[in-house]
Amino acid sequence: MNALSARPWLSASRQLCLAMGLLHCTLPAFAAEEAVLNLYSARHYATDEALYENFTRATGIKINRVDADDAGILARLKAEGAASPADVILLVDAARLWKGEIEDLFAPVQSEVLLKAVPEQWRAKLRPEGTRWFGLSTRARLIVYDKQKIKAEEVDSYEKLAEPRHAGRLCTRSGSHPYNLSLFGAMVEHLGAPATEVWLKGLVANMARAPKGGDTDQIKGVASGECGIALANSYYLARLYRSDSAQDKAIVERIGVVFPNQSSWGTHVNIAGGAVARHAKHPENALKFLSYLVSERAQLYFADGNNEWPVVKGLTINNPALKAMGGASFKSEKLPASVIGMNQIKVQQMLDRVGFR
Repeated sequence: MNALSARPWLSASRQLCLAMGLLHCTLPAFAAEEAVLNLYSARHYATDEALYENFTRATGIKINRVDADDAGILARLKAEGAASPADVILLVDAARLWKGEIEDLFAPVQSEVLLKAVPEQWRAKLRPEGTRWFGLSTRARLIVYDKQKIKAEEVDSYEKLAEPRHAGRLCTRSGSHPYNLSLFGAMVEHLGAPATEVWLKGLVANMARAPKGGDTDQIKGVASGECGIALANSYYLARLYRSDSAQDKAIVERIGVVFPNQSSWGTHVNIAGGAVARHAKHPENALKFLSYLVSERAQLYFADGNNEWPVVKGLTINNPALKAMGGASFKSEKLPASVIGMNQIKVQQMLDRVGFR
């Protein structure tokens, strides 16, 4: 046993003196390790910069960020293994969070703060060793329609999108995109697998064009008359509602928005969430960061800064766009996010069978 390991209670500089055989010496103090947090994030929102800056200002912990999409982040974590520098993972879809959990890419977390703040519906199943991920914000999957051609009651549920009267009207992004996969995974729980496949076949039959683009493209398609109806996440719509652009104002004037299934199980809601990386090198900093993201200040910033709903209950949202869409207190489905994630493989197989690309 050498001098460095034999006397762990001594200061580092004193241990080094003894190791060199010097009873009396003075060495410069070792520099303290910089407080850092390595973040892998699928959140590509400029408004999040203020969240990170506020955290650093409050804690002194510097954030080093790597940006990629959900699938890219999970692939990178698998490739890096134990050598990964990642401390916290931020993803924007329940199915991807579930995938990261089952592939053992997240560390179990024991945190009363997070368990108290995040409802059971929006986090991984609680296990004795801890919880693997936590939802941080939510977004609703809405139906947008052309007010000049369609009435709201004709599209007030997801099921109605597949009705033959809407042939040639539907626009959507790829069926394999996580936002759609999660909606379709929820439909499996509500309708059962056979009926969901029939429904998906009806969606394909009603397409105005082949799936392409993002949610904003679908909204613009409705406003231009290319489509009659479309699926879009709520925060894309909210951006248009908050825009000062004359073009965006014209889009908002042309379209109607429905929170589907208010008379049945409620509107589908997806989550953005976070986890501590399995091989985090700064786990205490990671836990501080996740705890900060469920604080009242951060939660309200998700609403005001990026037009998302907080997962923490009881907060007053002042975002005028969320209110303007009629979504101040809509009925949302109660399915656990993890259950929706479990259905993604089954749903992808259905999409292949019905030709939903």
